[in-house]
Amino acid sequence: MTEYLLIALALLGVLILGGLGLVVPRLRRRPEPPLPQTEVDTRAEEDLAGPPVEAPESELSTGILVEPPPVVEAPPVEVPEPTAGRLVRLRSRLSRSQNVFGKGLLGLLSRDHLDEDAWEEIEDSLITADVGIDATRDIVDRLRERTRVLGTRSATDLRTLLAAELVHALDPTLDRSLRTAPKEGVPAVVLVVGVNGAGKTTTCGKIARVLVADGRTVLLGAADTFRAAAADQLETWGGRVGAETVRGPEAADPASVAFDAVKRGIDTGVDTVLIDTAGRLQNKIGLMDELGKVKRVVEKHGPIDETLLILDATTGQNGLEQARVFTEAVNVTGVVLTKLDGTAKGGIVIAVQRKLGIPVKLVGLGEGKDDLAPFDPAQFVDALLGTEPLARDA
Repeated sequence: MTEYLLIALALLGVLILGGLGLVVPRLRRRPEPPLPQTEVDTRAEEDLAGPPVEAPESELSTGILVEPPPVVEAPPVEVPEPTAGRLVRLRSRLSRSQNVFGKGLLGLLSRDHLDEDAWEEIEDSLITADVGIDATRDIVDRLRERTRVLGTRSATDLRTLLAAELVHALDPTLDRSLRTAPKEGVPAVVLVVGVNGAGKTTTCGKIARVLVADGRTVLLGAADTFRAAAADQLETWGGRVGAETVRGPEAADPASVAFDAVKRGIDTGVDTVLIDTAGRLQNKIGLMDELGKVKRVVEKHGPIDETLLILDATTGQNGLEQARVFTEAVNVTGVVLTKLDGTAKGGIVIAVQRKLGIPVKLVGLGEGKDDLAPFDPAQFVDALLGTEPLARDA
């Protein structure tokens, strides 16, 4: 009897435990009611979300917002100032350098008695102005002889004598014209060379303006592929006068870019192709050899008509060494002298021509885009001495 009672109690316990096992999981799976949101939470979400934004039609239809391309207007083509008479109109800037030529020399020559000490001071003044030792001696010797023979002492006569000797030293017989006319359907090629810092790319752009002002159609070749933004700078200059610029990728072979520029010039029938090259340090033999390569590659199309060397007037006698090395590498045919305004180093014009026999063809007299003028010895000396231009130049 007792055994049956124990079995019944055991079965009852199993049934009770089994019932609890079915109830507990149901209680655990019952979802918790959501927490009520407060007004503060709602306002915070609205502030973060911002006002509703209406999608444009293109976004609604394709799911992608397509913005219209920006409208880029081509810059207006400028008409450069005529080159005739530029040097006369800009003489006031050039005359800033007259502290040596105008005031210094004329003051010395106006003394009552020109003894040896006075003539030595005159020599020192000319050498200080970078005329050069040999040229200075010739000028002073001729001036002494003419002063002794004529016996003149008036300021006007002395100024006339000094002007004549300076013009003579500049050799007005040299050909200073730019060979920029096409021949037999092939454009003239002008190669622009010079050291870093002489203002070469800027001057190249100004030369383009000179050529356009003289009626030439121009194409620019950006063969300075090593200096950052050089091609952009040249393209900006060309765009102002409607000239196309041929350029290559950064660090491209300069000779290849120059070759393509001339080929493009032939295809488009322009009058002149103007090629800007990288600035070269005259003591870097490898770089000078590379410049020679540019010359040889370009000449596969035909001979180069002009090779213009850009010289900074403030470099003084260092410019002579630059000119000599460049002449040996690429046969320089003309010099463009920049930064003449406000400097007392105008005598470098005489020194370059006497040393190398290379004529100065253009001079830069300021920062303006049309402050590059064809060089004329008589007008140049008139400006240096602060005299009135000759009647034929007016």
